[in-house]
Amino acid sequence: MSGVLLVMNLVIAIAIMIALILIPKLNPAICLVIASLYMGVACGLGFVTSINTIGAGFGNMMAGIGLPIGFGVILGQLMSDTGAAKVIAKTIVHAVPNKFVLYAIAGAGFILAIPVFFDVTFIILIPIGIAVAKEVNRPLAYVVGALTIGDGIAQTLVPPTPNPLAAADLLSFNLGSMVIMGLIIGSIATVISVFVYTKIHNTGFFKPEKDTNQIMELNQEMLETEAAGKTPSFFASMLPILIPVVCILLGTGASAIYGDNTPVAAQFLGNKINAIMLGTLCAYLIGYKYLGRNKVELSANEALKQAGVLLFITGAGGSFGAVISATDIGNALVNTLSINSGSVIKVLFLAYFIGCIFRIAQGSGTVAGITAMTIMATIAPSIAIHPVYIALAALAGGISVGHVNDSGFWVVSNLSGFNVKGRLKTYTLAQIIMSISIMVLTLIFALVLPGAVG
Repeated sequence: MSGVLLVMNLVIAIAIMIALILIPKLNPAICLVIASLYMGVACGLGFVTSINTIGAGFGNMMAGIGLPIGFGVILGQLMSDTGAAKVIAKTIVHAVPNKFVLYAIAGAGFILAIPVFFDVTFIILIPIGIAVAKEVNRPLAYVVGALTIGDGIAQTLVPPTPNPLAAADLLSFNLGSMVIMGLIIGSIATVISVFVYTKIHNTGFFKPEKDTNQIMELNQEMLETEAAGKTPSFFASMLPILIPVVCILLGTGASAIYGDNTPVAAQFLGNKINAIMLGTLCAYLIGYKYLGRNKVELSANEALKQAGVLLFITGAGGSFGAVISATDIGNALVNTLSINSGSVIKVLFLAYFIGCIFRIAQGSGTVAGITAMTIMATIAPSIAIHPVYIALAALAGGISVGHVNDSGFWVVSNLSGFNVKGRLKTYTLAQIIMSISIMVLTLIFALVLPGAVG
C-alpha cells in the first residue's frame, strides 16, 4: 500500500475517533479501539490480525505502566485524604514574600500535581488561593491562573501521572529522562507562564463585574471551610513524592555510570513499579497514623475507581499504537512529509500540532497526549534527537486549549465563581500560555542539548 494511502487511512481513523467521542459521546477507550480496528483492516492487516494486534497492544501497554498508574492514583488519593497535600501547599505559599506569592501558589500546584490528579489538586488548593488573593489584594483570577499553570504543567510532564508514564513506554526511552526533563522544562515553563499570565492580567484583561457570577462570594465561603484534625509534618508529607523520584533517578544514574554492570539493587529500586510502590507504601503508613485503617481502605478503594478509567484509556492508546506500528505508517509519514534525521523542528511541530487537534476537538488531555505520542512513535527512531523531546512536544499540544469540552474547565471555573467568559480568560488563557512555553523550551533544549539529560 502506498504511503499516501496509509496516511489517508490514519486521517480517517482519527476523524472516526473524534466523531465517536463528540456525537454519540462514547468512552474514548472504545473510540480508540474502533479507530484501531478500522486502521488495521483498511491498511490490509485483516480482521483477525487487527483484533489480535489490538489485544496485544493493550496488554503490552498495561504490562509497562498498568501497576505504576494504579499505585500512583492510590498515592495521590491518600495524600489528599490525610491532609499531606494541603500541608505542602500552605508551607510553600507562606514561605515567600507577597510579591512572589503567585509563583509560590503555582509551585505548590506543581509539586502536588506530581502524584495528585489535576481536579483534586485544584480543589485542595483553591481555599488557600482565595485566602491569599484577599491577603495580597489581588483578584481571584490571578490565583486561578497560577494554580492552573502549576497544576497543569506537572500533571502533563512529570511521572507518575499517566501521560508522562506512557511516554517512556510508547517512545522507548528511560523513564528517568522523562522525570528529569519534565522537572527541568516544567519548572522553567511554570515561572515563564505565570509571568506572562500576570502581565496580561495587569492590563485589566479580566473584569470582575462582567466575568464573575453573583454566587462567587457564597462559593468562597464554602470553600474556606476546612476540616479539623491532625495533619502530618511537611517532611512526612513530602516523602511519598520524593521516594519514587529519588529511586527512579538513582536507577537512571547508576545505569548511566555502570551500563550493563548496573548493580542489582539500583536496577530494583529504579524500576518504576518498585519506585512508585514504595512511595505508595509510605503514603499508606502516613494514612494509618492520621486516618486509621478503615478510612485508608476506603481512600484506596475510591482511588481505584479513578484508576480504572485511566487504565482503560491508556491501554486503548497502546492498542492504537500497536496497529499503527504494524502498518509501518512511520516510514510512510517520513516519506510523505519529507522528514529526515535532521528535521528536528518539523517533527516537533508535527507532534505538537497533532496533540493540539485532539485537545481542541475532544477535550481530554490524556487522549490527546497518548494519541499524539502513539502516532509519533513510528517516526521517533529516525530523528536525531532524544525521543523525550518528541514526547514533550506531543504533551504540550495535548494541553493547548482547554475549553467547554474539557472537564477541568468546569471544575476550575465553578469553584472560582467565574462565568463562561471569565473561564476563558483564566483557565483557557493559562493553558494556551503554558502550552506555548513548554513547546518553545522543548525546541530550545532539543537544538542545544539533543541527547537530553538522563
